[in-house]
Amino acid sequence: MHTRRHFLQQTALAAAALQLQAFKWKPESADGMVMTVAGPINPDAMHFTLTHEHVLADFIGADNYSKSRYNPEEVYSVALPFLTEVRKTGCSSFVDCSPAYLGRDVKLLKRLSESSGLNIITNTGYYGAVGEKFLPRFVYHETQEQIASRWIKEWTDGIEGTNIKPGFLKTSVDKSPLSPTLRKIIDAAAITHLATGLTIGVHTGDGKAANEQLEILNARGVSPEARIWIHAQNETDSSFHINAAKRGSWVSFDGVNPKTIQDNIGFLKTMKTENLLARVLVSQDSGWYNVGEPKGGNYKNYTTIFTQLIPALQQNGFTKDEINGLFIVNPARAFTVRVRKS
Repeated sequence: MHTRRHFLQQTALAAAALQLQAFKWKPESADGMVMTVAGPINPDAMHFTLTHEHVLADFIGADNYSKSRYNPEEVYSVALPFLTEVRKTGCSSFVDCSPAYLGRDVKLLKRLSESSGLNIITNTGYYGAVGEKFLPRFVYHETQEQIASRWIKEWTDGIEGTNIKPGFLKTSVDKSPLSPTLRKIIDAAAITHLATGLTIGVHTGDGKAANEQLEILNARGVSPEARIWIHAQNETDSSFHINAAKRGSWVSFDGVNPKTIQDNIGFLKTMKTENLLARVLVSQDSGWYNVGEPKGGNYKNYTTIFTQLIPALQQNGFTKDEINGLFIVNPARAFTVRVRKS
């Protein structure tokens, strides 16, 4: 039985890969670039992209965070087979959403990119959700301008003494109303965007918090087009998704796993009915090596979108162009480094 399941899975992966290889997309404009851990690429070089995944995560919190808590060689050996598998399946680009103080290791990501053949994108920014557990102490006494200057420096000079630069800004907030510190973090993200053109990805607790973010960005003159609402699936009221997309924001349903296929089909059907698929991103939030667990614990594969979601989309009437839009066209537009003013 195990052998038959493996054969069927590999057959599905191969079929998905052939479909994607046959698709060629040219951007509307050659302007702009996407920043990977290996340097800048043209947006049309991204091809099939997973926009929210993880390689490494450490949930100990900012106060006790240290790279000495894990062995990079072990993380590399655990993660590489999963990245190689999804690359062979047809994925070309992989956005790693682990921020500073929560598992970002840019040297490791660059090595994995070189070995797997994936374009890997890392980030700048700090993670404010989960009661602000992952925020470094200095955030509380620095101004938004001072915080932004740290993130801008990673863009101009490289991350942690390397020449590796972020491809977007990742932060996060809990549910509305946002605390003063979380509002400051979003304001710092707006300042950073205006200085760098980096897209702002925000892990978000609910729809009201998503709206609050847009108000803060707008006060700085930043367009909703610069914001990715990460974990939009946490808000079950689709009116929030529709409103955000109509305003120009990216709406990301990035919790795809075998148990959530039908939920995601429902979200995507709603956005299709509203003619808003051009503002939608889809990913899995999968991986990852969990620091503190033996050999990183249960590392989840990155192939559910290929083996289950895409076939389900096809069965529910989504066209090849619509599917390619979600995974090829939209990510290239969302992660192009470009200042977007309101």
